[in-house]
Amino acid sequence: MDEKVTLFKLKKNLKFFNKMYDIVRLVDPVRKRVMEYQDSGMEEVQETCYAYWRSGRICDNCISVRAHREQKSFIKLESSPNVVMLVTALPIEYSEPPVVLELLKNATDTMMIGTGDYNKGDILYNAVQDINNLVIRDELTALYNRRFLDDRLPVDIVNAVVNHKPLSVIFIDIDNMKAVNDSFGHSAGDELLKYAADTIKGCIGSEGNWTARYGGDEFVVCLNNTGSEGALRISERIYHDFAKSSFSVQGSAIAVKVSQGVVTMPGSGLTAEEIIELADKKMYETKKCHKR
Repeated sequence: MDEKVTLFKLKKNLKFFNKMYDIVRLVDPVRKRVMEYQDSGMEEVQETCYAYWRSGRICDNCISVRAHREQKSFIKLESSPNVVMLVTALPIEYSEPPVVLELLKNATDTMMIGTGDYNKGDILYNAVQDINNLVIRDELTALYNRRFLDDRLPVDIVNAVVNHKPLSVIFIDIDNMKAVNDSFGHSAGDELLKYAADTIKGCIGSEGNWTARYGGDEFVVCLNNTGSEGALRISERIYHDFAKSSFSVQGSAIAVKVSQGVVTMPGSGLTAEEIIELADKKMYETKKCHKR
């Protein structure tokens, strides 16, 4: 199938798509809304795209936002309580607001993974979750990875702006990571990263918040519906939790030090790149203070 789909091509081939797939729909990948194409243009349906899966939250592995960002098609498996669907997301060219064509095909009875009671479908549902986690989870720390951050942060920012809710980001860097690697080796450094991930994850609370490994020894925390005071409290909690405990490696207790940059998005909004850049800059200012 040609990855470059226009609204004209979609309208022309709609009957064919409906014959091939169980569900054909248009989605605004950033606002997570189902869209309807009419002669007058695009209209929003009062339904979130993830409502179909009956999970109550945005899909972690959202291929529609990725199709929009990278302007190419993506395929994944996704499950609702009753079915497993093969989902294809194709970007629509020249559309405003941006929309993605989602094609859903029931794959519950056409795929076999592993061994077990396929009538219950438990193995297949678990496999779908495992596959999706491989895409959006950091293998070492089990936190979300950079790909998830790049896909999800813009969505959370748009939701915050549209719903007039605060959003804060904390950028975290481990100050003495190099010293641990140099003194005890990179395997010890890996253990330190896992220790840091567990410590940060234990501080952020609400299910709506999330943490990602940004790269190397850097982490990003996204705090939805959290203003500057709440974000600073969580930042202080992270700092004190590291300060009051120590990381044990090869019989030595290492005090782990972190630098943080906290940014709360103003009402006018920032792009994901801007808020990360600003939080990173504030983190380096904190790191300079620690070195004095």
